[in-house]
Amino acid sequence: MPEQPAPPPQPSNPSEPVPGHKVRLLDARSLRGLAHPLRMHLMLSLRTEGPATASQLAERLGESSGATSYHLRQLAAHGFVEDDPEHGKGRERWWRAAVQGLRVDETLMGNPDPAVRGAADVYLHTIADRHTSELSTFIATRHTLSEEWIAASDMSDYSLRLTPEKSRELGERLTQVIVEFWQASQGDDDPRAEQVRLHTHLFPTDTAPEPPGEDTTR
Repeated sequence: MPEQPAPPPQPSNPSEPVPGHKVRLLDARSLRGLAHPLRMHLMLSLRTEGPATASQLAERLGESSGATSYHLRQLAAHGFVEDDPEHGKGRERWWRAAVQGLRVDETLMGNPDPAVRGAADVYLHTIADRHTSELSTFIATRHTLSEEWIAASDMSDYSLRLTPEKSRELGERLTQVIVEFWQASQGDDDPRAEQVRLHTHLFPTDTAPEPPGEDTTR
């Protein structure tokens, strides 16, 4: 089944950045309910690969059906997944993602509560691990890509000197561009189009700033 990309979040409207696509703003309780590597993988699989049963998800992720069943029920209790009425007509229970995107309440990132801080750590590390895995897979399989796609791919990093306000503005402007491209891609039947992944990271560091683009690698 082809991947169905989740729309990127847009800060101006975290609940529904793209009409018809719900983005969940995580609070302390829901973050603790989601912050488990397997639950996050289950959530992402349902979002990108479509509805499935616990057994199908177990096969996709290399887990036991008992584990996927348990964690799916936990996700459902927090409103992240739900029954899929279009498929659930047999004996097996079918699940689908209840939301198409996630955002974390900014106040949770520096929360002094050890439980909340621990959940945020699990959540962020799981995302970082997935980003690393995706980049590693790209590097290992790039020889299978066409020259056109190799030239269109990018791995870059930059160092800038910015205030918190300017950093937020930069992030929001990048998100707006991504949303525009996402909207323009809907219904695109160009046979050359492929599913692509785009990661953005922005965080303070003690590293001295360098001119943008100097360390770009393709």
